[in-house]
Amino acid sequence: QVQLVESGGGLVLPGGSLRLSCAVSGSTFSANFMGWYRQAPGKERELVASITSSGASSNYADSVKGRFTISRDNAKRTVYLQMNSLKPEDTAIYYCNRVATTKWDWGQGTQVTVSS
Repeated sequence: QVQLVESGGGLVLPGGSLRLSCAVSGSTFSANFMGWYRQAPGKERELVASITSSGASSNYADSVKGRFTISRDNAKRTVYLQMNSLKPEDTAIYYCNRVATTKWDWGQGTQVTVSS
């Protein structure tokens, strides 16, 4: 059974930075494209960044392009999201999961709040 454990969220001022981590256990992590998703209050969960299984290529939603960077360490079975120049509209619960039609069970996520 796959377990996803997200961490690194918190309260940050606009313009600040955070680095999120997601540890994945119980799966062939290195074989999967991975993504960071977020869900803001009253909104649907959306994919904001994805990375190929090798880490050679990544894609971003327009709303975060140029500010967020996704990376992974297959030896550590961990995917990261470096978030810079944070805006209040980035406030959400952030989750990781594989990028596939059938997702693994979602973890608890990590709350990111951008506010002055």
